[in-house]
Amino acid sequence: MGMKNPVYMDHNATTAVRPAVKDALIRALELTGNPSSVHGAGRGVRKLVEDAREQVAALVGAMPAGVVFTSGGTEANNLAIPGAGTRRVLVSAVEHVSVLKSVAAPEIIAVDSNGLIDLGALDAALEVNQEAALVSVMLANNETGVIQPVAEVSSLAKKHGALFHCDAVQAAGKFVIDMKALGIDMLTLSAHKIGGPQGIGALVLADDQTLSPIIRGGGQERSRRAGTENLPGIVGFGVAAAEALKNLSGFADVRDWRDRIEAELSRHQGVCIFGASVSRLANTTCLTMPGVEAEHQLIALDLAGIAVSAGSACSSGKVEPSHVLAAMGIEADEAATAIRVSLGWNTTEHDIERFLSAWAEVHARARASNKDRTAA
Repeated sequence: MGMKNPVYMDHNATTAVRPAVKDALIRALELTGNPSSVHGAGRGVRKLVEDAREQVAALVGAMPAGVVFTSGGTEANNLAIPGAGTRRVLVSAVEHVSVLKSVAAPEIIAVDSNGLIDLGALDAALEVNQEAALVSVMLANNETGVIQPVAEVSSLAKKHGALFHCDAVQAAGKFVIDMKALGIDMLTLSAHKIGGPQGIGALVLADDQTLSPIIRGGGQERSRRAGTENLPGIVGFGVAAAEALKNLSGFADVRDWRDRIEAELSRHQGVCIFGASVSRLANTTCLTMPGVEAEHQLIALDLAGIAVSAGSACSSGKVEPSHVLAAMGIEADEAATAIRVSLGWNTTEHDIERFLSAWAEVHARARASNKDRTAA
């Protein structure tokens, strides 16, 4: 199979830049002007920033004035959670590490075996005292694709007078998001998950939400995030948001391919698909290869020209135990055999065929090797 025409199936880590975004980036790089300058050149690029702000807001049903551009999802989470200034921060056990580590000691709310937050536990925790609180629960999990009941989470937060922050980095561009309808006070986005450039994201605020900046200096982003705006990144983010919104229905088509992968691989004895009985992102599957460690699978598939991952892509290239699967009660030995396959806007049926073939070869070799060791 070799490395010719490699198959990329790690879109939850980052996805390919859309052609329209690439064109917009190049055009933006050809412009000179600081969006804060009052001369014509400055005003020209300022308009591009504001156009992008409108495009990003439209993706999640928000007002443009609430969009605060950041360097990515991690910065947005770190702006939202400490920036809200609440005494208490309650987060689900399966949040992205940038949420789990955003404050020194968040209160962790358990999840069930599918990775869904325990609403009763959240209600009880909020009932304990009436100190100002912020609840942060992601819209969709980056490892399993499991979609959280955020409308219910928001209702509980409002019942107790708490703010609700939602990390929607993985969900954006994969299904319709209406920030107001879901009752979200602050929402995190990242461009490189929806076909935009890396290094640009946003925290989207509801109309009346205030927060303390973590990067201080100039008055950019309505004094909520200082520093000269990343013009090419912002422009690219805007176009990516518009393209993602336009192609939402098409993205659902990858569900058929994801389901085919799961149907074929689950025929093999002992293969487990995590979160399969609840709502998940159409593009994501987290599954095991019994008896074969994830790191071995990744290397073997990579040699076959297939790029997948084990859990989150936020640990400097290391394959580490998944806190998400641990929180779901998955035994460490089984979790260590799990990989994540995530499809994207440019995935093809040929990619699916290549992956299924390569996975079957790796699995067959592993079984043969295990038999040889047993016989010896």
